[in-house]
This record gives sequence, C-alpha cells and structure tokens, in this order.
Amino acid sequence: MNTGKRTGATAGKTLRFDGTSQNRSLERGLEILRAFKPGTDLLGNGELAERTGLSAATVSRLTQTLVTSGFLEHDRRARAYRLAAPVLSLGHAMRAASPILRAATPLMRELSLKRHVNVGLASADRAEMVYLESIRYNRRASLRTIVAGQRVPIELTSLGRAYLATLDGASRDALLARIMRHYRDTSWRPIGMEIDKALVTLSGKGYCVASWQPGVVAMATPLEGATGSALALNLSLATDEPAASVERRHAAALLGLKDRLLHELQVRALDP
Repeated sequence: MNTGKRTGATAGKTLRFDGTSQNRSLERGLEILRAFKPGTDLLGNGELAERTGLSAATVSRLTQTLVTSGFLEHDRRARAYRLAAPVLSLGHAMRAASPILRAATPLMRELSLKRHVNVGLASADRAEMVYLESIRYNRRASLRTIVAGQRVPIELTSLGRAYLATLDGASRDALLARIMRHYRDTSWRPIGMEIDKALVTLSGKGYCVASWQPGVVAMATPLEGATGSALALNLSLATDEPAASVERRHAAALLGLKDRLLHELQVRALDP
C-alpha cells in the first residue's frame, strides 16, 4: 500500500492551526514546548524558529523565559535546550487525574491479555493522535514500542480515521486540507481514497481497519460522549494475516470493549 510521506521540507514542522487566541505570548511559549518530539534531545534557537515559524528574536526571548520558569534546561556546551522535569510532571498529573484512564486501563489490559493484542486509547491534537494509554502485548524488541504520550498521524492510522468520523463535514474537510498541504499530490491521492473508504466503513460497522506499518494490522472505533473531547480506541497486532482475517476475529471484541467502557463511565458518573 502506497501511503506516501509528508514532504521533507515540512515533515518536521508544527502544523500551525489558526484560531482565536487570548494570549499570544502564552500561545507562542506553548509552541516552543510543542516543537520537542520523541527522539529530539536538544534544539537550538534556530531549529526552534524553523519548527515553530516564530522569529529568532521571539524564540530567544521565550526560551529564556522557559528556562527561568523551569520548563526548559539550557545546555551551554551545545548552545541548545531540552525539556525539563516539570514537563514530565504535568503529564503524570494529567494521567493520574483522568477519570477515563482510571476506567479504561483495567478493561484494556484485560482484553490485551485475553486476545494477545495491543490496545490503545488516543485523543486528537491538531494533525496527530496522542496515545493516552497503550497496553502492549507483543514484547518483541524488533517492533516499535508505543507508549503513552506518543504521537501518530491522523491521516494514516485507524485511530486518526476513527477520530475523523466524529467531526462534522466542514471541520473534517478543513483539517484534511491543512494536512494535504504537507503532501505531494501523488502521495496524497491513495491516502485520501483510504480515508474515504474508512469513513464509509465506520458509518456502517462502527470501526475501521488500517495497516500503515509493515506487518501490523490495526482497527479502531470512535469513543464519543464519554468526555469533553472525542477519543478513539484501537486494537492492533503484528501479523502476516490479511486485514480481513484480523477484522473477522477481533471486531466484536473491540466494539465490546467500547460498550463496556462507555457503560463503566456512565456508572461512575452516577456514583462518583
């Protein structure tokens, strides 16, 4: 399957989404923090300016402020910055306080062990899905490990396509238009066709299937109404089986997990 790639000139850059901002300085500071991705240890002011689209002077001022406030560390030898411990503490606080994670994690772990599959829960952030929880059954070192906080692209993944199904037509078209700008036309065409097919499947079956990594089949279902934002649940496994075979064996289990989780959240809401 030819999924294409985001062009080299834009693959590392943050997708800037226009919107009403109440505090531009705060927004720009958060853009600096967003620029750090897994696998990126140090970023200098020049790299941060390139990734965020902010001016060099603005980046220099913001990085100094973030160092002073403790959210960045300055490596004097490298003349660059890395994320500091308070950023990690924010993530821990979010996970510890999340009612949906408290309800979902035991159910996800149960399904993972019973079915010998990976189970994930993710939320959208701009053009990516962020894993809130990831229960990995397969421990083979050769496979990429997905952990909470990791990001995957909306347009290529079952999680992302399940999320797209929760959007109204105008919002979905606007999001896809922003993503499309970072692809060559020939690369986007097969992706767009797969997204259209996934949306039809989601409408009819309540889930979609994708295989954007070699040897891995994933399926996902949207999780709406449980929290203030739309989430997506997925089930994946490393296999040489055709996607249709994985679908036949595991679709009911994925939808069953969704139903159990929604029921558990309703019970907890009635009896906190």
